Amino acid sequence: MLALVRPDSWNPPLFLHVLGAVTLVGSVAATALAAGRSHESPLLRRVAFWTLVSVVLPDWALMRFAGQWIDSKEEIEGDPTWLGLGFMVGDIGLVVLVVTGILGWWATRKLDRRWPAQTVTVLASLYLVALLVAMWAMTAKPD
Repeated sequence: MLALVRPDSWNPPLFLHVLGAVTLVGSVAATALAAGRSHESPLLRRVAFWTLVSVVLPDWALMRFAGQWIDSKEEIEGDPTWLGLGFMVGDIGLVVLVVTGILGWWATRKLDRRWPAQTVTVLASLYLVALLVAMWAMTAKPD
């Protein structure tokens, strides 16, 4: 696909979508790192949980709703793979984030158990990989 000039009315939703996506990647990475290093630190478990609740979920909402907004403005022919992948990662991501949030809350309550924090690390890392694949697909538009 060749680069094209888009109308100025597309700039705000596109900017918000990209802003939400970039901050989502960073906050998911921060959550994974904090949970991964929390086996000896109850503070890091709380940091991971509160990062997820106060930063990751609002970032996800900004990314997803601004993505829907820009999609409604563009008239994309057919059903391109890159767009479907972006929607799939966004929609499935909410389920993953809710489960991760529940496990993160559990990890802050049961400090003697390591598995909740380890599961938060694994889920956040898997979602981070999915986000990076979606970012590649949305920028490279391989089909």
